[in-house]
Amino acid sequence: SEYQGLHVGGEGRVHRVMESTLTARDRVGVQDFVLLENYTSEAAFIENLRRRFGEKLIYTYIGSVLVSVNPYKDLEIYSKAHMERYRGVSFYEISPHIYAVSDNTYRAMRTERRDQCILISGESGAGKTEASKKILQYYATTCPVTDHMSTIRDRLLQSNPVLEAFGNAKTLRNDNSSRFGKYMDVQFDFRGAPIGGHILNYLLEKSRVVHQNHGERNFHIFYQLLEGGEQDQLSKLGLERNAQKYHYLVKGCCPRVSSINDKSDWKTVRKALTVIGFHEEEVEDLLNIIASVLHLGNTQFGEGEDGETQITTESHLTYLSKLLGVDGPALREALTHKKLTAKGEEVSPLSFEQAVAARDALAKAVYGRAFTWLVAKINQSLAFKGSSSVIGLLDIYGFEVFQHNSFEQFCINYCNEKLQQLFIKLTLKSEQEEYEAEGITWEPVKYFDNKIICDLVEEKHKGFISILDEECLRPGEPSDISFLEKLEDTLGGHAHFVTHKLANGKTRKAVGREEFRLIHYAGEVNYTVNGELANQSVICQSDNQILSQCFHREEVTTQKRPETAATQFKNSLAKLIEILMSKEPSYVRCIKPNDAKQSGRFDEALVRHQVKYLGLMENLRVRRAGFAYRRRYEAFLQRYKSLCPGTWPNWQGRLADGVATLVQHLGYKAEEYKLGKTKIFIRFPKTLFTTEDALEARRPALALTLQTSWRGYRERAKYHRIRNAVIQSAWRGMKSRRKARRRRHAAEIIRKFIKGFIYRHYERCPENEYFLDHQRFSFLMTLVRNPPKSVLDKSWPVPPPSLTEASEHLCRLCMQNMMRAYCRRIQPEWKKQMEQKVVASQIFQDQKDSYPQSVPKLFVASRLGREFNLKVIQTLGNDKVKYGVAVTKYDRRGYKARPRQLLLTSSFAVLVAEAKLKQRIDYTALRSISVSSLTDGFMVLHVPSEDNKQKSDVVLQCDHVIEVVTKLATMADKKNKVNISQDSIKFAVARGKEAVIDFTSGPELKVAKGKKGHLLVTAPQLNPR
Repeated sequence: SEYQGLHVGGEGRVHRVMESTLTARDRVGVQDFVLLENYTSEAAFIENLRRRFGEKLIYTYIGSVLVSVNPYKDLEIYSKAHMERYRGVSFYEISPHIYAVSDNTYRAMRTERRDQCILISGESGAGKTEASKKILQYYATTCPVTDHMSTIRDRLLQSNPVLEAFGNAKTLRNDNSSRFGKYMDVQFDFRGAPIGGHILNYLLEKSRVVHQNHGERNFHIFYQLLEGGEQDQLSKLGLERNAQKYHYLVKGCCPRVSSINDKSDWKTVRKALTVIGFHEEEVEDLLNIIASVLHLGNTQFGEGEDGETQITTESHLTYLSKLLGVDGPALREALTHKKLTAKGEEVSPLSFEQAVAARDALAKAVYGRAFTWLVAKINQSLAFKGSSSVIGLLDIYGFEVFQHNSFEQFCINYCNEKLQQLFIKLTLKSEQEEYEAEGITWEPVKYFDNKIICDLVEEKHKGFISILDEECLRPGEPSDISFLEKLEDTLGGHAHFVTHKLANGKTRKAVGREEFRLIHYAGEVNYTVNGELANQSVICQSDNQILSQCFHREEVTTQKRPETAATQFKNSLAKLIEILMSKEPSYVRCIKPNDAKQSGRFDEALVRHQVKYLGLMENLRVRRAGFAYRRRYEAFLQRYKSLCPGTWPNWQGRLADGVATLVQHLGYKAEEYKLGKTKIFIRFPKTLFTTEDALEARRPALALTLQTSWRGYRERAKYHRIRNAVIQSAWRGMKSRRKARRRRHAAEIIRKFIKGFIYRHYERCPENEYFLDHQRFSFLMTLVRNPPKSVLDKSWPVPPPSLTEASEHLCRLCMQNMMRAYCRRIQPEWKKQMEQKVVASQIFQDQKDSYPQSVPKLFVASRLGREFNLKVIQTLGNDKVKYGVAVTKYDRRGYKARPRQLLLTSSFAVLVAEAKLKQRIDYTALRSISVSSLTDGFMVLHVPSEDNKQKSDVVLQCDHVIEVVTKLATMADKKNKVNISQDSIKFAVARGKEAVIDFTSGPELKVAKGKKGHLLVTAPQLNPR
């Protein structure tokens, strides 16, 4: 099979390149119709389709267009493995497939950041719906997805069974025929994951609600509800589980179909409605509408005593008013009377035929608008409002020609005219852009421009739709015949419009008196004007939530005439074309091989009919107007390089030069090819076929060369294996001997160690010398690896007994070395700080309670700032101030506190008050310094009372007493003259007179004069001893 690839891709996946099947073209045809030699022959086109269909190859390209033939059976070409095979592969690197189109579109959206669309068209039964399903399944399987995106993916997939239930039906051509056109946008985020969607529906076949041809059925949902609905639910809806009892379901005489399981499909639809997000109330209202349509069909009319039309089936009318949520009498009057607005409002009874028509019109309107609401609800569940990239899927009828063609066929064929016009325009545009990008001269292509037909239908004031609108709006009762006459008067001279009256003698026989003929791009079609001007009825006062959203009261109250169905369709089609023009299109053309739905049967006449109406020959002619084959240089050179000695086995230069060398060797003529910037263009398929045949002829020689090389390689490999076996044997023996020696040596070491451990307490002897040496070595290595890290680190490993003395010596040397290193690293300022802290420790440690709090606080050079009073400095002369601090001096009499500054120089201390030197104390005259053991800041400087220069002992208080005493003791060299008293300090106030300072502990610091003339100081004791 063509789907079993032979070419290994970049990711290890196996592909079958398109050219690989050309040598078998007589059996399986060509994969691309562009490669047909006789591309203008319709017979050759169909014969290629037939060959491929016979080989179960249902996909063929026309350039980038995919032609798909319905096989009417399951083929093993849609598995996940096939999806992976096509993912990320260049379009022509592998055989044609719907997955190739899907992946190419997806990658173009990701890389080019431009929205894409895939247009799927074909007759009913050609496989359009299945093609759109395969595309959605491919994206759902291969695109990245998260938990939230998984919900969106499920809703996208589950929208299919819901839309099929309400919009598909069994026809003569297809058991699951889509009776509406669908355009779906699938939205993707920047990572390429599906995040939302939107659906537009076109041309729902509402006439099927009230009438079906023989052998056909109504929409699936009616039969699914009757077969699968629970009995309680059916009773509530007033329904019976028998489709034969409903007028709208028996006209086709086909209530059951062997290939359809309505009961199972009902479960699928109910589950899908839940996944999409329908509430139970909404589902109930929706089923009420479905049941009301069946009751409408069973509503019968008869004549009363006065000849007026009346409803004869009251039970159905009762259910109708209940299910539709409308007033019963109002509904009765709406079905049997009509309102005329002419000089006031009048009510006119309907005839029997008019009442039946009004009933059917109501059924069609209710079902049609409920379907529109259903699509809107699905869109609401798929909505994504942020920025996104889009891939659109258009699944719409192909060109249709029946024995009797009504207004619906006219709209379908008009749509296909517009899509054909768009296709030809975009195909020519893409061809021209590729030629210009590759630097190839563009040659204008002659083709049939169907703009003349589109204008015939849609031109303002002169087109078919404008005439239809005008006829509907004119006063009086419009008729089909008057409309036909108006067409003849306005369009009579048009080359693509013919009626019975305007036709010549030969053509007149083929055109009925109530018909007109349009000559479309795909052929001639006769349309009947019967029923073109039919009206419809609406309900605007329903309590049903869905109907209240579908029908608006403004439609009844407004005086404006509504747009005709043709105008509405023209406007929606214009919007669709605008959407498609904004996107980069891809095309899938679906063909059904026979009307009997039999696998393996190929009806040539039917296929020819579809080839014509799909415009495939015109597509091929446009695509073949220039060059039939084009391929990138690397792909062309990789495939055919073996045909030229200059490019085989590998080309080392520029790819363009390699391709030029190759085609010159192959003898290509100048008119047969062109070299672009990145691709080679070959004009004739015959040139490619000759090249492929040459490659096929070359393969035996290549195979022989490969076989010879393989045999030589195999024998050399065998020799190397034998030689390596000998070497490996010798090597393994040597390794084993080395291993045995290592084991013996290890065993000997273990024995020595065990014996040494046993004799470890004896004097050194042969039995323990290995163990003792090992102990010494282990101790020394432990010391090397983990020595003390700092002078404060007192850790040291425990030495063995024989190394105790050496260990102590090493420890001492290590500590000395670390101390020297530490001392060398100390800065002068820090050294001075530490010296002062050492003096403070010697004086105050364990003596004064406030000492521990002073340890972490650094001593400073001065507590007064850097500047001193200029007058004081002048008075001191050459004696520089080394330290200054604010203190409180207590007088000898009365102990009055006076603020002073204590300045220390190198030889004396002075007390300063307001730039005046109050007292000078020479260090030589300083006898001692007294402080208390509590946390107070008092200190007494004792001086000789005999010295006339000194007044008396000095009582000072300072917040930094530890710092002041340390600095003063150091400068005066009185470290040993600092007295610390616990209870009291005596000091001299005059010659022969003394005073006392009493210290006590209390909650807070207090200074007061006692009764005996003592100075009482109370300070909190932080560290009681």
